[in-house]
Amino acid sequence: MKIYSSKKTLLSIAFLILSTSPLPAFSHAIMVKSQPEENATLTVSPKQIDVWFNDKVGSEYKALAVIDSTGARVDNKDVQQELLDASHVYCTIPTLPAGTYTIRYRVVSIDTHIVTGKFQFTIKAP
Repeated sequence: MKIYSSKKTLLSIAFLILSTSPLPAFSHAIMVKSQPEENATLTVSPKQIDVWFNDKVGSEYKALAVIDSTGARVDNKDVQQELLDASHVYCTIPTLPAGTYTIRYRVVSIDTHIVTGKFQFTIKAP
């Protein structure tokens, strides 16, 4: 009987330790910041579009596109990833006229899942 009680106690302690220990969580990258900000209204065209995620993203398969209200792509097709901050991707754009623009992004999360999203900003004539 004493052996059974010791095993039961050890199992209880092991269960308690394992159930309260933090486990690694693998989740998809989430956009946490952009420049221009989502739904921003600007009076001057930005020179580049920046998007930051809550975690590093892969350097392969990244995409960042700026689309005007007619559906035409208007960025310079030069998406880059910051060397010292792998959570930051950006692209440059020419001077844009007044209008509403959609930014579409695609990156690969550290957990290897593809993450896509979009947001808009507007440029109003001064």
